[in-house]
Amino acid sequence: MKSITEIKNEYKACEISGLSGFIASYENDDRTGAEALVRQAKKKLSDYEAELVRTEEMKKYEKQYSQYDLICGIDEVGRGPLAGPVVACAVILKKDCNILYINDSKKISARKREELYEKIMAEALAVGIGQVENTRIDEINILQATYEAMRQAIQNLKIKPDILLNDAVTIPGVDIKQVPIIKGDAKSISIAAASIVAKVTRDRLMEEYDSVYPGYNFASNKGYGSKEHMQAVKRLGITPIHRKTFIPDGL
Repeated sequence: MKSITEIKNEYKACEISGLSGFIASYENDDRTGAEALVRQAKKKLSDYEAELVRTEEMKKYEKQYSQYDLICGIDEVGRGPLAGPVVACAVILKKDCNILYINDSKKISARKREELYEKIMAEALAVGIGQVENTRIDEINILQATYEAMRQAIQNLKIKPDILLNDAVTIPGVDIKQVPIIKGDAKSISIAAASIVAKVTRDRLMEEYDSVYPGYNFASNKGYGSKEHMQAVKRLGITPIHRKTFIPDGL
C-alpha cells in the first residue's frame, strides 16, 4: 500500500485528465490523509467541469453569429482615471477557442489576468490595440476618445473582422456590422478577452509611468482618483499625463 506522502505526490503531479483515475484508485482508502486528498481531487474536478460549462455559456453570442467567420470582440479600459490614456482592444479568437477562465477583467485577479493575457496573445487569430492619450481626451472628451481608441484597435488588426461584438457601444465611423452587448465583457468570450488584453496593456503602462512620475503611486492606483493620488496632485501638482479636464476644482 502506498504511503500518504506518495499519494500526495501523485495528486500534485496529476493532470486534470487523470483526476477521475486518481479518485477511483483511492476513494476506498479509509485513511484520513487519503480521504482528504480524494476530497481535494473531487473538488478540483468539479470546479473544472463547472468552468467548462461557464466558458461554453460565454460563447453564446459567438454561436449566435457563427455564420460569420471572423468574430471580433472589442472593449476598453481607462475611461474614468485622472491620468493616463484610454486603451481599447480588438480580439479575434479562433472558433474552437477553449481558453478557460476568460471573464470580465474586473472579476479576475491581476495574476490571472497576466496568465490569460499570454494565452490570448499566443492563441488569438489577431489582436489590435488602440490608445488615445490624455491630451487628446481633454481635446475631444472621453467618449469620443474611446471611440477613437476602438477604431484604432480595429485598424491595427492584421485581418479584417466580419462582425464586431462591442461592450455596450456602437462605434461611429466603422463599416463593419456591429452588435452592442450590455455588460458584454461578462457575456461574450471575445469581448472578455479584449477586456483582459486592454486591462493588462494599460496597467503595465501605468506601472512604467510610476517610475517616470514618482509620488503619485500610479503602479497601484493606475491613474484613478484614489485618496493618495488626489493628495499627491494637491502636493505635487499635475503631470504631463494627467487629464486636465478630469481634475476636480480646488486641486
